[in-house]
Amino acid sequence: MSPTPRAVIFDLDGTLLNTLDDLADSGNVTLAAMGLPGHPVDAYRYFVGLGVEELARTMLPEEHRDDATVARAAQLVSEEYKKRWKDKTRPYEGIVELLEALRRRGLPLSVLSNKPQVYTDITVQEFFPGFPFAFVHGARPEVPNKPHPAGALALARELGLPPGEICFVGDTATDMKTARGAGMLPVGALWGFRTAQELEENGALHLLPHPFELLNLFA
Repeated sequence: MSPTPRAVIFDLDGTLLNTLDDLADSGNVTLAAMGLPGHPVDAYRYFVGLGVEELARTMLPEEHRDDATVARAAQLVSEEYKKRWKDKTRPYEGIVELLEALRRRGLPLSVLSNKPQVYTDITVQEFFPGFPFAFVHGARPEVPNKPHPAGALALARELGLPPGEICFVGDTATDMKTARGAGMLPVGALWGFRTAQELEENGALHLLPHPFELLNLFA
């Protein structure tokens, strides 16, 4: 029987925050500037999650995925996102209340995202003011992006806890692979960007239809 988790690491986009519209708008403005067709908003559910370079690569037509074009698209989409990162982004329903309930229980909470560190910091500060996350880590040059487990394991060390006593909550295969690779408890957020099937196939041990159901793991 697994021990009751003693800390929670959250993914950011698609788990704490619904950032899809702002990401899609940034991507489509970039594509238009490059003379390329855009995509429906829902298509971006499968473009995001692996960092800005992979977002740029996957949103580009296959015949335009050479390194120079990907680099240009990544730069442009970053510039566009800088203009609109909080236009439509909001916390998912129940997330603020969940964080408050976990805080009352004395659980250390952290964020691990593939979003660049500067945007991870400003979005957390903007949408969760006053919540004392123990650590907030975005994409940094010295740490491989998820699904590599290095970032999650670094957080375990900073928290001073064995990985097996940490619950990792995310909404994509990337998050579940990260949790499994780090030896953490993989929990899938069904309110996010991807499907229950994807989460289960990539190792989710719990699937949550609503944020508050996370509290059942700490009963």
